[in-house]
Amino acid sequence: MANMLLQRYCYSSSPRLLLRKSSSSSSRAPKRALPGIHRIILIRHGESLGNIDERAYGETADWRIPLTNRGREQARVAGKKVASHIMPSDINANTAEGTRSNNIFFYVSPYLRTRQTLREILHEIPSDQILGIREDPRISEQQFGNFQSHHTMQDNKATRSDFGRFFYRFPEGGESGFDVYNRVSGFIGTLKRDSAEYYNDDEAQEEDSTTICIVTHGLSLRLFLMRWFQYSVHEFERSYNPKNAAVVVLERDPGGWFELSPVDRIAMGFPSYQEQE
Repeated sequence: MANMLLQRYCYSSSPRLLLRKSSSSSSRAPKRALPGIHRIILIRHGESLGNIDERAYGETADWRIPLTNRGREQARVAGKKVASHIMPSDINANTAEGTRSNNIFFYVSPYLRTRQTLREILHEIPSDQILGIREDPRISEQQFGNFQSHHTMQDNKATRSDFGRFFYRFPEGGESGFDVYNRVSGFIGTLKRDSAEYYNDDEAQEEDSTTICIVTHGLSLRLFLMRWFQYSVHEFERSYNPKNAAVVVLERDPGGWFELSPVDRIAMGFPSYQEQE
């Protein structure tokens, strides 16, 4: 089933979010980011071969590095966590929270390890709740060059630690964190356009029912949060990648804003809103 869903949705030109009929209203509330979206879930891929042996990058193209068996198990656990967010609980079964349609739309990096992570996640999600899947290269891993010499990469990473992760550019065709930030920013713009296209803002405010799930990489995930919450470069430099298959959740609060789970924020070393520079 997971393979069929990937084949059906992965190369769609636009997300299959539910259409909302527009309606007029005499009193309009301020427009919000991502109308109709209740939650954003960010997931780092499960443990990959490169995570346990960096010499793999010298023989296998980075985008073709697979998950380990442990990584697949981690992805299944992540899938169960995602399912727990979109499935109505027994305690809410007879409430508006329990009866609304908790659908989910996936965005995934084209790398093998992220696609394999998504494939395991899909085993845990009822197919009738999946609105669609889109592959987007803008949320792929930072580019380090082509086949990577282990010793050269170790030297480059040591230099990056001294120079700063955000602005250091890997030589021989590699990217800086700033480059990844720019393409992730473009991806966020797409999220906003997709949501605005398929949801009428007035009606969506009454029923934010869709979850967006983004399966990506550690650095790209952090840079997404940096862009979304306007963290400074200094705050980014003090943050950490989440663990493999970590499920990072942004929930919409009653005021209409998305909030990062305090547990996730602290685990990655990001400051609270009151502590931001």
